[in-house]
Amino acid sequence: MKHVLSSTTALLIAAMATGTVVEKLHGATVAQDMVYHSWWFIALWGLLAASAIAVIIINRSWKRPSILTLHAALVVILAGSLTTHIGGTYGTMKLSPGVPTASYTDDNDSTLISQLPFTVELQSFDVARYPGSMSPMDFVSVLTVSDAPDTVTISMNNIYKHHGYRFYQADYDDEGNSVLQVAHDPAGIALTYAGYVLLLLGLILLLTEPQGAFRKLLRSPILKRGTAVIALLLLTAVGVSAAPVRTLPKETADKMGQIYVNYRGRVCPLQTLAKDFTTKLCGKATYQGLTAEQVFSGWLFYYGLWEDEPMLKIKGSYVQEALGIDGKYARMADFIDPTGADKLTTITASLPKGDPRRKKYRAADEKYNLIGMLTKGQLLKIFPLAGPMGSIKWYSHTDELPLTLTDDEYTFIRKQLSYCTELALQGDYSSLENVFEKIKLYQEQRAGASLPTPSQYKAERWYNRLSAGRWLSMTGITLGLLFFGFFIFTVGRKGRGVSMVRTIAVLWMVFITLYTLALFILRWIAGAHIPLAGSYDTMVFLCLCIGVVTLIAQRRYDMALPFGMLISGLVLLVAMMGGANPPVTRLMPVLSSPLLSLHVTVIMIAYALVFFTLMNGLAAVVMRALGRGTEELERMRTISLIMLYPAVALLSIGIFIGAVWANVSWGNYWAWDPKEVWALITLLVYTIPLYSDVFRVFRKPMVFHIYNIAAFLSVLITYFGVNLILGGIHAYN
Repeated sequence: MKHVLSSTTALLIAAMATGTVVEKLHGATVAQDMVYHSWWFIALWGLLAASAIAVIIINRSWKRPSILTLHAALVVILAGSLTTHIGGTYGTMKLSPGVPTASYTDDNDSTLISQLPFTVELQSFDVARYPGSMSPMDFVSVLTVSDAPDTVTISMNNIYKHHGYRFYQADYDDEGNSVLQVAHDPAGIALTYAGYVLLLLGLILLLTEPQGAFRKLLRSPILKRGTAVIALLLLTAVGVSAAPVRTLPKETADKMGQIYVNYRGRVCPLQTLAKDFTTKLCGKATYQGLTAEQVFSGWLFYYGLWEDEPMLKIKGSYVQEALGIDGKYARMADFIDPTGADKLTTITASLPKGDPRRKKYRAADEKYNLIGMLTKGQLLKIFPLAGPMGSIKWYSHTDELPLTLTDDEYTFIRKQLSYCTELALQGDYSSLENVFEKIKLYQEQRAGASLPTPSQYKAERWYNRLSAGRWLSMTGITLGLLFFGFFIFTVGRKGRGVSMVRTIAVLWMVFITLYTLALFILRWIAGAHIPLAGSYDTMVFLCLCIGVVTLIAQRRYDMALPFGMLISGLVLLVAMMGGANPPVTRLMPVLSSPLLSLHVTVIMIAYALVFFTLMNGLAAVVMRALGRGTEELERMRTISLIMLYPAVALLSIGIFIGAVWANVSWGNYWAWDPKEVWALITLLVYTIPLYSDVFRVFRKPMVFHIYNIAAFLSVLITYFGVNLILGGIHAYN
């Protein structure tokens, strides 16, 4: 029967992975029909539940409450899913003001119209916007229901329940109609949530049973002996640059960075825009020793001296060839053909829409156009003006200004940047700083409450200063490699030198942990939300989790220190490479839910734990190649198992918290999105080696370690593969 269990699990993993590829190639509807909603896929899940129950009976595992509860949870969750599939209905309802409506369109079949046992009428609809911006923050519908006494308000994360039906604010159109999602699945949700409760109870029992496998691992005497690990290779490159071109002095540029600007739908220090601008152009927030504000002001005030500067980083050999450059960096002039047209725009227009090269051509052309937007004033929306209804709108000096402005204010806005340019060219930096201060004073007088609070403003300024480049990650990787080598040759040794080196390693991990904690807190204050909704944010938080895990684990496992140093360095490097510095934007309410923050937190801690099992596995492979004894391999297996139990528990908890969040936010707790699918695959993959009583092959240390190395591929696909290749509604952009 165990072969049926393992085969069924493998088939399910293969089917789900195939489903994500089918969705990428043919769309979500085809993937649902061919895989996730097919009879054979449902039958596989039924077979998995049945074989798991059979294995429990054969092995008499019912004597362990944790195993019995966990498998009961699996059966109940699958029963809830089947109930939802058979009896649940999900649809879309469009409401026009003053028109009672009792029907909605089925999401799976647009020709199927379902009827409510009551009518719903839209009284009013409003788009709430961020202060000082026209960017939508929330959609709010006020409704009356035929058999309800009071009016009802629905907005993002604020659902309405009535007679087993749930209504969610989904969208709106330009005609003032509100679009709601309608869900009716009381039995399926009740069963599924009951399964989640059983799952949580089972996981708690799994980690706390006195005679359970996890507690026995913690008491294992093998943990008191020595260990060994591997060394890796590192290649780094150091760039040498020429002298920088003319720009403002650092102090003057910093004064300019203190001005407020409306950037990407929010008000923030101009320093943030300058940092994103510089990072976008050359791949990092500094250039030849110049700060981001100096680079930004250089392009703004000394364009003629900067247009021949080769600082626009271009990716893709075919893009570099199209621009006629030798290397990775281009000048503004390289983008223009002999007729004065933009080379890359012309090339992109000639390519078919599905051509994968379009992405890199557009990414390169975006840098060129970004500079054009700055020189034309389109980026500098630094002048706030109150509208007729009291709302604040921000303008640049080149925008069409309201006719109600006085002549003095009109002249102030139109001529201010020209005057700044004149002072910059004259080198009168003292007067220029005074102008920057006057602009900021004008902003504070006109914008009022729409400006960030002083604490938010200061936090963002500090965050921008603290955000490090790749040097920090490369230093961590280098130190990790050096400490790996040191610990290899000092296994079992004691002495003042060993103790001193170990202290240095601990201090470095304390520094990394406190550094990422500071970034996390500052970003939280600046953005007014927990920063866990983007790829950069989650990588920083993962580094923080790794630091905490390392400092806890190093008390009983010396090799946790070099592991932690190397892993944290790699994670920071991925964060810097992946987005460098995305804006600290406010979130729509659907992303401000505490459930989302808890979901990401739990998942990131689990990833930190399985990252350690990966490194342990790599260490074991090299140690075996060096002819080390099986006792050390077994000890490393025990350590990996100690981390794997809570990792699997946290992955399970993270998935069902995410399901509850999705259900609360948009009415569907599981949509078979690629991110959800691969998270489930990852959970199954890491659960398998915990069944060593059933799959005895995992009692062999090398089999266990090699499996953990291969298993980490599922984590990479879940986080990076989905985001970069497979896509879906959960992919970070």
